[in-house]
Amino acid sequence: MRTVTRARRASRRRSEPAGLVGIDRMVRNVRTGRFERSLSVLTAVGSVVTAGEIFFEHDKASFGNRWMWAPVVLGPVGAIAGVAGAASRRAAKTLLPVASATIIANGIQGVYLHLRGVRQKPGGLGNLRYNLEMGPPLLAPLLVTLVGGMGVLAAILRREE
Repeated sequence: MRTVTRARRASRRRSEPAGLVGIDRMVRNVRTGRFERSLSVLTAVGSVVTAGEIFFEHDKASFGNRWMWAPVVLGPVGAIAGVAGAASRRAAKTLLPVASATIIANGIQGVYLHLRGVRQKPGGLGNLRYNLEMGPPLLAPLLVTLVGGMGVLAAILRREE
């Protein structure tokens, strides 16, 4: 069994062009479709991590608005879609982009809701610096949109045969 693994590694090394390192290797992985599965898995991991962080931050605010639950619920949905996209070509082209687009929409909605929260602080936008520090983090929902963007990109990219 050990010799089979060594033989596979040796044949893989022979098939790669000499001097293919760094960004060139990454570009080749995108062209050949190897990167699509990796990005699907990264979407799944990113969904879980951001949903956990969002849960703790929104829990500090006692989930005062019912929309605070939306990104927490979408985290596991993104994780399931990411894992399914890594395992199945069909899921990568159907489930993953739908879940990711929903996550992006929720992130954009979150920017609006956070801006509204900053405006509701004393002094509103006139006291912007203080309200940005003490109010909801205005640009934090954009991190969620990045996770959704990774999922959409994974769905668009070519898949390895």
